[in-house]
Amino acid sequence: MATVRRWWPWLGLVARLIVGGVWIVAGWLKLPDPAESVRAVRAYQILPEAVVPSVGYALPVVEIAVGLLLVVGLGTRVVAAASTVMQVAFIIGISAAWVRGIQIECGCFGGGGTTATDATAKYPWDIARDVGLALTSMAIALWPRTRLRLETLLFSHSFDDRLDIDTDELTEEIRG
Repeated sequence: MATVRRWWPWLGLVARLIVGGVWIVAGWLKLPDPAESVRAVRAYQILPEAVVPSVGYALPVVEIAVGLLLVVGLGTRVVAAASTVMQVAFIIGISAAWVRGIQIECGCFGGGGTTATDATAKYPWDIARDVGLALTSMAIALWPRTRLRLETLLFSHSFDDRLDIDTDELTEEIRG
């Protein structure tokens, strides 16, 4: 455990950069054609039609914002938690399409909404990728103290640092 604790700030930085980078790329690739993003959201047939355009247009911007905040390390705990929730939502969406036999491109990195004859073969890989990203996001949310966070430069004691509990110190206090 001591080894993980010692290396986590650097591993956490790598995790932040990977998850943040994936969000930035996913959002950036959707930005040029927002109507395509709306079609991808609609193809899942989960959300009410009244909500589909708002989600489709907002999703690329939200993805880029989450990615940028993770990369620079600002609001790390809250943003990583939001990333986890978004990944879980995507896992549920892909799983629901798979279970209902809907053959679509996931739209994860642009495109989507189109019928794909081999989509069910890709669903397990899409889900596995999103599970990995969700677990990584969850780890960042639980242990947000990573290297090179902008919030440590801007604030002497970041909100995330105040929420962290050092279990070794807590154990020593309990033992008295």
